[in-house]
Amino acid sequence: MKKAYIFPGQGSQFPGMGKDLYEGNSLAKDLFEKANDILGFRITDTMFKGTEEELKQTRITQPAIFLHSVILAATKGESFHPDMVAGHSLGEFSALVANKALAFENALTLVYKRAMAMQKACEINPSTMAAILNLDDKVVEDICAEITNSGNVVVAANYNCPGQLVISGSIEGVNIACEKLKAAGAKRALVLPVGGAFHSPLMEPARIELEAAINSTEFNNPICPVYQNVTAHAVSDPSEIKRNLIAQLTAPVKWTQSIQQMVNDGATQFIEVGPGKVLQGLVKKISSGAEALSV
Repeated sequence: MKKAYIFPGQGSQFPGMGKDLYEGNSLAKDLFEKANDILGFRITDTMFKGTEEELKQTRITQPAIFLHSVILAATKGESFHPDMVAGHSLGEFSALVANKALAFENALTLVYKRAMAMQKACEINPSTMAAILNLDDKVVEDICAEITNSGNVVVAANYNCPGQLVISGSIEGVNIACEKLKAAGAKRALVLPVGGAFHSPLMEPARIELEAAINSTEFNNPICPVYQNVTAHAVSDPSEIKRNLIAQLTAPVKWTQSIQQMVNDGATQFIEVGPGKVLQGLVKKISSGAEALSV
């Protein structure tokens, strides 16, 4: 039986996240305080006492979810033995700490730089995302390509599970796509409350900024493979991990394909590490035979 540890991305945050860890575990408290020092502000104050609105700011959300995930994993000590790891979007950084490819301090620094670069890219290009339900992926891809070719960028961004594909692009492009996709038979086309077009070409300014930071960061040989969003297959080579992590900002998150590949490679148990249970729900929709639970 192979254990796959999976790590959530943006959207899993909640007020009070991590407070129980901080108060109940001395290692967790030390790591949270180290994070406050690295970031130069007390992110724990917002995590533990902030409002939903305050937690939604990209500069807070991304490091907060990362910290909750990696610190929770660290508190498991010797019982934490992944055979493989994967993370949804931002969660890929948590996965890379869990499999020892990245040091905690370096990963947190990268996550914060990524958050700030993405926020900046959102301000340069006002943009959005939408969830498309119960429509074949190929239909979504074809309609997005047709709209993009007409001058309004919109692409398939998150392959979350069969029947749930998130699109990303310019506000006009996404609005046109929602109408066309509903006409094509989508059960729902729901514009999401996000700051911008993540995992689309509109994130190119952020990709360029993050590329320099990733290339100057030391990556180690991991203790187990990571199934990266960009390729959806097992990766262990540090230089390939870096390339995929850079490409991830403008490329789609192939979550469905990643879980399917992990199952093909022997994963029978998927353990979600971090806030929420979003990924467990997606795993069950992708592979009915897989066991999905919290750490």
